Amino acid sequence: MKNVTLSADERLIEAARKRARAEHTTLNAEFRRWLADYTGQQGQAAHAREVIERLQGYVRTGGRKFSRDELNER
Repeated sequence: MKNVTLSADERLIEAARKRARAEHTTLNAEFRRWLADYTGQQGQAAHAREVIERLQGYVRTGGRKFSRDELNER
């Protein structure tokens, strides 16, 4: 595991440490979790864009705009 140095307002750091203690964890563990979530979200968004682009090759609307009710019909 690689170490990283970050800078933040001291009050924020102390408040974050206090919250982490209350949640029985550490600020370091929470940062690692946030970093994994953050990078995962980027990957999920890229995957969603790829799927949308692939589907656009199969779906044609003829330029028609659908109403909200039409889009929500089952």
